[in-house]
Amino acid sequence: MRNRYRCQVALVLVTCLPCTPAWGASATDFPEVQAAPADGLGASFPGTAPDIPADWNLAEIGAATEQPTLLAALPSSLPQDPARYGPAADAVPAASPEPAAGPPAPLDPSGHVPREFASHHGFFEQAGSSTTEIALLSGYVLAQGIPKLFKPTTGFHFKDEGWFGKDTQNVGMDKLTHAFNTYLIAELLHHRIHRNTGGSEGDALTAGILASGLMALNEISDAIEPDSGYSMQDIVMNITGATFSILRNTVPGLKEKLAFKIEIMPNHQIYSTTGKPHYEQQRFMFSLKGAGFEKLENSALKYLDLQVGYYASDFLNSDRDKGITPKRHLFVGVGLNLGELLFAKSGSRIGRAAYSVLDYVQLPYTGASQNLVVNVR
Repeated sequence: MRNRYRCQVALVLVTCLPCTPAWGASATDFPEVQAAPADGLGASFPGTAPDIPADWNLAEIGAATEQPTLLAALPSSLPQDPARYGPAADAVPAASPEPAAGPPAPLDPSGHVPREFASHHGFFEQAGSSTTEIALLSGYVLAQGIPKLFKPTTGFHFKDEGWFGKDTQNVGMDKLTHAFNTYLIAELLHHRIHRNTGGSEGDALTAGILASGLMALNEISDAIEPDSGYSMQDIVMNITGATFSILRNTVPGLKEKLAFKIEIMPNHQIYSTTGKPHYEQQRFMFSLKGAGFEKLENSALKYLDLQVGYYASDFLNSDRDKGITPKRHLFVGVGLNLGELLFAKSGSRIGRAAYSVLDYVQLPYTGASQNLVVNVR
């Protein structure tokens, strides 16, 4: 491909050179230059060496101290024909000096440009910098509710779904899913808005508000289901997930030290996409990352995370029909930080992407934990 472009450039030069004024100029345009004789050996220029004799010697030419040049033969001033040669030198305006680049905008301890120096100040300016991402996420959220339109629906109504109690459908797992999904959307939007606005102050809050708004719209699809409804508990959990993202991106050092992760344990189907089996596979945890502490930089402890989490079991409809009591599990443990171990020093785009993904996902069987089982009364 490179050779192909080189050939094209050469072809363009060969084609264009005969069309330029200098190439097409005749000998009459330069009266000081004498035309060459027909044999091509007697050409001479004013102020140059005499004509080369017929019995010229290559060694004598190489020993000459001064060689005739075409530049020496050109007239001191070319005819001032603007149409042919362009304007005279004194008619060309002098290039104005480029303004000196000022110092870079200062950054606050969280890595944002203070509002007085920021390029995007308000909510709408910052949101407008990432309209593509917002449109894609809005389309995804709306698509989640489309299948519900083909099922029996009711009018818009609210429902008190509770929190983590025995009388709840999913023992709180659906609530943590709301918090985590909103958190992920806020993190994604903050990454894009931060990049598109040059790190303008307030971008984390803008991302959190947008994420909460998108999830609130998604809740409308639940409000028309006969067995569900618009749940204010879900809205509170959405705001909680967005708030953690805001704190993580504004409190200095928090992002490096603390992560909100999900771990999905395989079941007999490997992975269930919907319903209670899907919730039963999930484990949510906060991970205190050893890699975020300077004192552990040269220690193997930087590859380990201290984890505190929650999951539930025995809450499927089949379990309830058998009289099995649903259980909540609080656990503490130690997890392997695979992102830090495998991709912390990666310079490739795939490596950096994997490092980011593993900051939100704990791969199954990469940690050891101790469950604190609490029977739901």
